[in-house]
Amino acid sequence: MWAPEPRGWAAAMESALYGPEGFYRRPEGPAGHFRTSVHASPLFASAVARLLVATAEALDTDEIALVDVGAGRGELLTGVLAAVPDGLAVRPYAVERAARPPGLDARVEWTDRPPAGVRGLLFANEWLDNVPVDVAETGPDGTVRYVLVSPDGTERPGPPVDGADAAWLARWWPMAEPGSRAEIGRTRDEAWAAAVATLDRGLAVAVDYAHVRDDRPLFGTLTGFRDGREVRPVPDGSCDITAHVALDACAAAVAAEWSDDTGGVGGTDDGAGDADIRGGAAAFVLSQREALHRLGVSGRRPPLSLATDDPASYVGALATAGQAAELTARGGLGDFGWLMTPVRTALRDWAP
Repeated sequence: MWAPEPRGWAAAMESALYGPEGFYRRPEGPAGHFRTSVHASPLFASAVARLLVATAEALDTDEIALVDVGAGRGELLTGVLAAVPDGLAVRPYAVERAARPPGLDARVEWTDRPPAGVRGLLFANEWLDNVPVDVAETGPDGTVRYVLVSPDGTERPGPPVDGADAAWLARWWPMAEPGSRAEIGRTRDEAWAAAVATLDRGLAVAVDYAHVRDDRPLFGTLTGFRDGREVRPVPDGSCDITAHVALDACAAAVAAEWSDDTGGVGGTDDGAGDADIRGGAAAFVLSQREALHRLGVSGRRPPLSLATDDPASYVGALATAGQAAELTARGGLGDFGWLMTPVRTALRDWAP
């Protein structure tokens, strides 16, 4: 049962997405409403499998953990397990608040939180955009206030933003123009830092639509999706509610927390490229287009000569090139940001 009174967007999202009748509890799962890169092509899971292999090589091991945060119904893990080469032993974890789906590979451990102390690859594909956030709006008098929302999506101004949320906005998303809006990403910073901290050694990757401090959208990005279409965000459990992620703030939060807690090198707080994590390489952000290109996914069309020499192979290669083009397209999936956070692991061939 939904709360009858308006409340902040973070509380409304929590109930609408993850409550007993929330969107992510629905039996059809996320794939019933929108396509992620995982659903777009098996090439994506194959690329993650190659990244897993690269992480294992950096760790000098043939036994490695793969932690899929926001696992949906286990589609990515299923694809990666099918693509990993013989000789690499993988312990897969699906981190998801919905129930385990029937028929999932018995090797997959289903859990509602990342396991602690593992060595391997933690991969969060389109997870942070669904971590609930409060929304702020600048009023006509210049006061920045929380936006309150009713179960039917009706909004009204709430109290002034203060405390840690106000500090986050001042640092990461300054607001001045009346009518401007922002999603307060502090909860996502904390969620990402907590997830990364579960790794003993390895690589943590967050993949999402993102923006950076110098290019924040004036009116925010909060929106909804249902049945493959973008819709008005209504927090009643009928649609996905999502907003783009300030990946630069997430990166800096990890660096700051570990610098404070462990004495590690934190670097500056000006963006993802400055965070030196626990003796590993600096955290950095790539576009999905660049990350997948490095992992061997290319939309290059096969040579026309193949159509004459081997028509069947040409048709198959053409289909693969089309899938790769979708995964790496500008203005689409290729614009996702990949926040790469090495933990006590050097991936020198990856850093920009």
